[in-house]
Amino acid sequence: MGKNTSAKGKEKKEDEHDEQDGYSVQSPCQPASSHKEEQSQVELEIRLLEALEIYPLAKLRGIHRHFVLFGLTENLSRSLRRPFTPDDVLKLLDRFYDLNMVKPDDGDTRIFKKEEGFSLPHSYFMMDEEP
Repeated sequence: MGKNTSAKGKEKKEDEHDEQDGYSVQSPCQPASSHKEEQSQVELEIRLLEALEIYPLAKLRGIHRHFVLFGLTENLSRSLRRPFTPDDVLKLLDRFYDLNMVKPDDGDTRIFKKEEGFSLPHSYFMMDEEP
């Protein structure tokens, strides 16, 4: 039969051609939100590395482990103005470092579980009796 030569018919065909795979010619290949997510991820990584200048990763191994982890958590929460948990911080650190190297070993737990008897020296009681 006849060709569809109306202006609306041509526009419809062009729109269908331009919007292949759900994207139009005018729209970017990736949604804009992914750029913002990527930018926020980079910002997060930068803030983490800056926090590591103040709270060194080497101290995560010793008896100060919880204080350093708390400091990193607070630093990230304040600088990025959103809440973080220690687990979040450990997951972030795991992307850059092998955290198996800084996990507390059995030697640390043995030190803290070790109990020793304690008593005040006899001289302490002698000073208490003198007027």
